[in-house]
Amino acid sequence: MNRLFYTFQEAHLLFSGPLLSTTLTPIAPASDPHALHQLHVDTNVFSVAGDIRGCIENSTLRLSKAETNAWVDIYVAYWKAIGEIGRAESGKHRDDWAVRVYEAWKEVTNFVIRGYTSAGFGAWTLPCLYVAGKYLRIFAIKADEERGKQNGAGGGFREVDRLGDDIAATFEKNELLEDAARVINRIFTLCISDRAPLEESRKWGLYYTTNLLFKTYFKLNSIGLSKNILRALESSKTDMPPMEAFPKSHTVTFKYYVGLIHFLDEDYPLHTDCVIDMQIAIKSSFLPSLFGLPTNGLADENLSPSDRQILTYLLPTHLHTSRTLPTTTLLFPYPNLTSLFRPLMASIRAASLSSFTQALDTSETAFVQRRIYLALERARELVLRNLFRKVFLLGERTERTRVRVQEFSAGARVSEGAVDNWEQSVAVDYDEIECLVAGLIYKNLMKGYISHDHRIVVLSKKGDAFPGTGV
Repeated sequence: MNRLFYTFQEAHLLFSGPLLSTTLTPIAPASDPHALHQLHVDTNVFSVAGDIRGCIENSTLRLSKAETNAWVDIYVAYWKAIGEIGRAESGKHRDDWAVRVYEAWKEVTNFVIRGYTSAGFGAWTLPCLYVAGKYLRIFAIKADEERGKQNGAGGGFREVDRLGDDIAATFEKNELLEDAARVINRIFTLCISDRAPLEESRKWGLYYTTNLLFKTYFKLNSIGLSKNILRALESSKTDMPPMEAFPKSHTVTFKYYVGLIHFLDEDYPLHTDCVIDMQIAIKSSFLPSLFGLPTNGLADENLSPSDRQILTYLLPTHLHTSRTLPTTTLLFPYPNLTSLFRPLMASIRAASLSSFTQALDTSETAFVQRRIYLALERARELVLRNLFRKVFLLGERTERTRVRVQEFSAGARVSEGAVDNWEQSVAVDYDEIECLVAGLIYKNLMKGYISHDHRIVVLSKKGDAFPGTGV
């Protein structure tokens, strides 16, 4: 315990929030994996409050009575929480171990919040809020997951849910994560409502707590609540520091989620703008590779794990905005993305409707979890564009501007995989083909018009019947 409060004293003397937050982490440092266990056995439930108060009052710090009481309450709650975590890690726990850990950590978080509202903690201690909110969310996810299991057994918190933060939870009930969202929302309110001068304001924690809320709402599949947070930030924009003044890790994550909201709203150009801002900030190299441009000497090994997460949404956006496929070298450093996207890209290049449908069906669960299924489904129009282009090029005609709807129908039957069972296959209705062609013309994937009476598609004579393909 003396070591913990030596760090506590040093952090206060240096006004170092990151150092102070290390005294509240529920994960032992790699250099001393038994530190939390030792802290818990140094005292007991009857004397923990007195021991902690003695460590604080006997230090060289001169904290006010309210501040001392606040820190005592926080560290007593922290001591109880690491006790619950220790029992969970050792296997000496009851079936509701995950819920007990969550409730214990929620008490820590509530006391940290109270320290700002009642004891006037300085803005330099904001990293303590970050740690409290971060692990509250993690413990809530694990607790909901464990409650959803039939046997109620768990394996400790060293293997928490590693799905991406933007991937919807797979368990049905999220009661504790919803409860955690309400607590994190209190942290957000605590920051945005501060009226202190900017130098001492809790508004410096706005983007971090906003990101926590985004992660929580996305896990809950409550995207609409994220838009409420954006509106609140917009209304307080004049009272906030400029975005450039915030830590880059806060603003890049914020732009990622704002871009993701635009993606889900099908506002693809704005999503791309957010991604470009992020890549400029983190100096990543995959954007040039995506568009087939020189990478200025940046090697693929420089790509970070965050790039993979960004690319998951940027690739479908790129398909819609540029209507071209990414370079093959782009996906090479990412085997998971390669397995997801390569079959789709291959089917688009081959103009195979059957392969495209099979690729979507094979990875449907992964696409739905990442909320990109509908965006990828809409890429079917690129398959149709390439298919009709092939039909146009294969046709034998002197005037290469007219294509019978019947030819497009035959091409669709082949692309759907009916070539091996032609007699038993069902011809695609001509009216349906005309609807598909009309949709492609409307989206500028084809240029021409339909003569319904003659069942003929008349294409542009200017060499741009299929824009972007050289035909």
